[in-house]
Amino acid sequence: MSTPELVDRVRGRLAGSGTAITRAEVARAVREESGVAGHDDILVATDRMTQEFVGAGPLEPLLREPGTTDVLVTAPDEVWRDGDGGLCRTDIRFPDEDAVRRLAQRLALACGRRLDDAQPFVDAWLPGRVRLHAVLPPIAVGGTCISLRVLRPAVHDLASLRALGTFDDTVHRALEAIVEARLAFVITGGTGAGKTSLLNALLGEVSPRERIVCVEDAGELSPNHPQFVRLIARPPNVEGAGEVTLADLVRQGLRMRPDRLVVGEVRGAEVCMLLTALNTGHDGGAGTLHANSPTEVPARMEALAALGGLPRPALHSQLAAAFHLVLHMAREQDGTRRLTDVGVFDRDGDTVRVVHDRTRLKTLLAARGVEAPW
Repeated sequence: MSTPELVDRVRGRLAGSGTAITRAEVARAVREESGVAGHDDILVATDRMTQEFVGAGPLEPLLREPGTTDVLVTAPDEVWRDGDGGLCRTDIRFPDEDAVRRLAQRLALACGRRLDDAQPFVDAWLPGRVRLHAVLPPIAVGGTCISLRVLRPAVHDLASLRALGTFDDTVHRALEAIVEARLAFVITGGTGAGKTSLLNALLGEVSPRERIVCVEDAGELSPNHPQFVRLIARPPNVEGAGEVTLADLVRQGLRMRPDRLVVGEVRGAEVCMLLTALNTGHDGGAGTLHANSPTEVPARMEALAALGGLPRPALHSQLAAAFHLVLHMAREQDGTRRLTDVGVFDRDGDTVRVVHDRTRLKTLLAARGVEAPW
């Protein structure tokens, strides 16, 4: 029996077994289907079937590498890895387009989602803190595309970020003062810029006498704090039921006696609930937001608030009262992540803008009895 024929028979047996597929189960199926196949054929079939049915298949070693942030498949012979050294092409190859498609569909099934011609794309969470996005042809013209984003717990504190060169000593002291003064802030930047790491470090500076309630899409934040409560959103199941949104969790978080309310990433209508919360006596709130620069934050907030039905004048009014600062993170070409800007929200009539005004920040700190480090 040829190796391709053996692989097809094992695939059929495993698909109809109805049992959890492990490496041991794959090996057993190969032995039972191999007949008089040679030892080398059996090993090849076992390795190929294990890759196809267990974990992320041939992508699993990349996901397990400590520095990996993204694994991207754009064609059977084009597998890319992003990490500390930037985006680079790997030596991993799939046998053909069908193999890439089967992996994408199996990963989608592991998330409780469907991926087929009727539903040719999926965006969901895999077990083990990996975000899956996949698109099938003909939507993906060149073949099935798979994007796996690895979310690792943020563990740095401010001191370690300072040692990594994220900011200097003066900014370090300023960040400590911002937390002490209970100023509300939003951290901005692009994907992989270090927003979550900075937020995690700042939350670790919060007084242990304060209770932090954090709402996240995925459990990335893990500050060294004794009163940290995390609520995680839940996507709908395959029938489209059971969804718990960030907006739902912000509402629930308000009932949990928070001293500080945090949204891991503001990305939709939950911004309306967050602004409402921060305007009702919950000082020191925080969150992260995708934005190219601090000056773009009001416009980004407008777009998100529109999803929740909040008109522009109301958004600017609430934004001016809810947040004080914007901390902007950027990832440089060498992979270094730096805090590049500290902006202050400033209201000019009916419009809120973000300005770079150290004197104004000093005034905000002084109004709360905290001395600025300059």
